[in-house]
Amino acid sequence: MSDYRNTSRDALVLLLAGLLTVQVWAHGGEDHGDEKKSTSAPLAVAPVHAQGQVAFIEPALRLPDGSVFVPKSAQRQLALRTQTARKGEFPRTVELNGRVVGDPNAGGRVQTFQSGRIEAGPKGLAVLGQRVSKGQLLAWLQPASSAIERGSQQSVLAELAAQETVLERRVARLRQLEGSVPQKDIEQAQIELAAFKKRKAAVGGSLGREALVAPVSGVVIAANAVVGQVVDAREVVFEVIDPQRLAVEALAYDPLLLAGLAKASAPVAGGVLELAFVGIGRTLKEQAMPVLFRVELPKTGELPALAVGQTLKVLAQTSGLQSGVAVPVVAVVRNAANESVVWVHESAEHFVSRKVRIAPLDGHSVAVTDGLSGGERVVVQGAASLSQIR
Repeated sequence: MSDYRNTSRDALVLLLAGLLTVQVWAHGGEDHGDEKKSTSAPLAVAPVHAQGQVAFIEPALRLPDGSVFVPKSAQRQLALRTQTARKGEFPRTVELNGRVVGDPNAGGRVQTFQSGRIEAGPKGLAVLGQRVSKGQLLAWLQPASSAIERGSQQSVLAELAAQETVLERRVARLRQLEGSVPQKDIEQAQIELAAFKKRKAAVGGSLGREALVAPVSGVVIAANAVVGQVVDAREVVFEVIDPQRLAVEALAYDPLLLAGLAKASAPVAGGVLELAFVGIGRTLKEQAMPVLFRVELPKTGELPALAVGQTLKVLAQTSGLQSGVAVPVVAVVRNAANESVVWVHESAEHFVSRKVRIAPLDGHSVAVTDGLSGGERVVVQGAASLSQIR
């Protein structure tokens, strides 16, 4: 009788367990109308390391409305930084095409006065990139002349040498007779001898080599000579500039946009050049008016790597004003449709992209004329990484 009771009790327990299981599964699949539906954040995965510590890894993802959910841990990995966008009135900026030129007061060319053959100096020829000082010998130029011309010049030089000897002996005799001859005769003979020596030196110099020296202190940026090369008169052999004193020449096709130019900037690889306005040329060059800016030396004392003749985009500020919201240039990125957007930090882990219309301000920032109202927290570092989240 007891075995029968135990068997009945076990069967009853199994039946109740099965009913509870069915109810649990049915309850899990129900849709409660009173519960609020929302987009849930991704669940955290918690792997346990060998040390027993738990590190939560929360993946970032793009939500159906186009915004992105980025947990704090992912924000630190992406090195996201935000900044408050400020609204105000900013100088209107015009874009000009420019190129780097050397400062005419800190650079120069070495040209030949006559044709001849290049010869190396005591330290060899100056090479590209070599730093030189003003007056330093860069090369020798042996003037080109025919055998008849050299013979004629040498005969003239020999005659001058003979006459110089005669004048020297005359001065010596007059000095011996000093006191018995008038002093004015001695002085006249000395003056004639000095003038004759200068004449002889001038003729002798025409037979010698021409020294090609550096016009300014700086760096050799062009070296168009090798030993034994024959060059023509007025040919540019070397060119020297000071790399810390450069200028930018820009072209303006609409002179009316240049009213009230004050300063400008030019973004280049490695930084942004600050430019000071110098003047506007009143003659057309390539159907445009040339505008000259001087490159200002930064506080670090070193300019970014530049090359004479390098083209760049000049952002020149005028006296006109425009309203907008200023944001850094790096805050503006392109979306999949190739539209300009900025990422706004709406909440702790929520970022939304805004389509914007921009106008340049300088090499560091732009003015958003449409898309921002001011006061938003804009992503200024890592914006490109947010655009890649899928």
